[in-house]
This record gives sequence, C-alpha cells and structure tokens, in this order.
Amino acid sequence: MTSEISDTEQTSPEQPGAVRRFGEFVAVRRHGHVAELVLDRPKAMNAVSTAMARSIAAACEALSADASARTVVVTSTHDRAFCVGADLKERNSLTDAELVRQRPTARAAYTGVLELPMPTIAAVQGFALGGGFELALACDVIVADATAVVGLPEVSVGVIPGGGGTQLLPRRVGAARAAELVFTARRVEATEARELGLVDILAEDARARALQLAAGMAANSPVGLRAAKRAMRLGHGLDLRAGLEVEDAAWRSVAFSGDRAEGVAAFNEKRKPEWPGE
Repeated sequence: MTSEISDTEQTSPEQPGAVRRFGEFVAVRRHGHVAELVLDRPKAMNAVSTAMARSIAAACEALSADASARTVVVTSTHDRAFCVGADLKERNSLTDAELVRQRPTARAAYTGVLELPMPTIAAVQGFALGGGFELALACDVIVADATAVVGLPEVSVGVIPGGGGTQLLPRRVGAARAAELVFTARRVEATEARELGLVDILAEDARARALQLAAGMAANSPVGLRAAKRAMRLGHGLDLRAGLEVEDAAWRSVAFSGDRAEGVAAFNEKRKPEWPGE
C-alpha cells in the first residue's frame, strides 16, 4: 500500500501526520516518535538521481539530529516499486568527470540511511533493485509484501553494487550466497527472498507492518535503542573479546542515563515509563 504525500509542510515535526519535504523527491512524515522517510519520485519508480540522492542525505542528516525520532521506516509512494536503483538515464548523460564528481553525492545517500543512529526498517513493495535494494540493506530490518522483487543486477550493466551492496549483502546472507546473487545479477521474488534471508518479514501490507513494528520499538528507551544499535553495528565482525568491549562501552553510555533511572522506576512502580531521552 502506498503513502501519498501532500504538498503541505506542517510546522510541528513531532505532530502525527506532519510532513517535511526535502526537495522534490523525498519527504519525512511523522507518526509520533516514528519517522517515515518517504521516497517520492513515482514517475521514475524512485530511481535515485543526483537531486534525489542529495535529498535522501539531507533527510537522514535531519533525522539523525532529531532526538524525538526513535525509529525510522523507509517507504515508497509507488505501488510497484520501492526503488529501482540509480537513475541510469541521468547516468548516461554524464561525462566521466561528471560521474566522478557525482559519486560522493550518491554515496552520501546510502551512508545516510546506513548511519541513522536509531532502528530503521525498510518497507519494500515491488521492485527493490540495485541501489534500491542497497537502501533496504542499509536498514536494520526489511519488511516486504508479496509483490517484492529484490536483487543487485549491477554487473549486468557493467558496474558493481556501489551503495554498500558488496559489503552489506555478505553480512546478511553469507559470502557464498552473496557471491551467487551478485555474480548472476538475478532478481529474487518475495517468497525466495524470505527463504534466503534477503528480507526478514513478509506481510500483506509492508508499510503498515513496518510502521507497526517501528511503533513497538519506539515504545522503548530512545537512549537504549541507539546504544543497542551502536553496539551491534560496531561489534559486528569483531572477535568475541573485542565485541564484548564494544558492548561494555555502549552499556556504560546508558547505565547512568535518565532513561535507565526512569525505566527502573517505572518497572518497580508498575507503570509505563516516560522516557526523558537522555
């Protein structure tokens, strides 16, 4: 199910339904403490142009600095595509020198999603190919519906995944499985994608399920959520001893926080916590 975006920008970002636009092709809609990062270039099936890449990066920068945003869901307004990857029509018009200059802008969009400090969920419907799938891989959890088709087909057009795919996919499904998928450039439909671990949850309505999941996460401590994500991301790939040191540093960052004090007090007083977020 798609999420239409109005042209009205509301002034209170925490207000449910409030929308802030980042250029023509990206918007952030608020659902309380859940922020919905909306890819909104439906005429191009959300192909990532230079302008759209700048907007994704700008939206992620704003979200990273927003303490009231506890979780993020990445969605699309197109009912047949999450994102079909880089805008190859634009790429075809670029000179080699222009492509070199454009590269940092493209990278900033993918790293912007990857480096969001709060839990992030991709809601995939339809095609998520190339850079589109890399945007999903940059998230912590991928929810998809039955129409989802994912893949990294870059070698079929003479390039390689450049939005993190060669690094993120092996971490998700293992080196051999990732190699098969990247080298064959094949597209994977929803059921097989779930079986292979390319997506985590299949749902009738990916957006609705992702927002529900994000709301459940957002009920927890914002300090705890960010510290837990930081520990998992920084500890991944380290040996156990080093990973435990990363975890200990993250634990120390929350152990004396206002959220920890409120969480313990709320538990003992049998009430819902009112997180200070600090």
